[in-house]
Amino acid sequence: MIKTTVKIDGMMCPMCEAHISEAIRKAIPSARQVSANRRKGEAVFLTEQAVDGALLRQAIDATGYRCLGVESAPHEKKRWFQK
Repeated sequence: MIKTTVKIDGMMCPMCEAHISEAIRKAIPSARQVSANRRKGEAVFLTEQAVDGALLRQAIDATGYRCLGVESAPHEKKRWFQK
């Protein structure tokens, strides 16, 4: 899995978080566990394949918010019984 973190400027309320999450789901249909956090100024989601950062940036900018950056890194699901 790939964990993608998107830094976003302009989210002020829960509705803003919902708009960002919806924009990500539309732009990246394979996105799973999409969550946006206005306090952190970011959205995080998981995919099987790497995502196109330019496409993601364009989708977020089109909503009226500003995409400040996109970072992707391998993500391994942590299990409670692992050390």
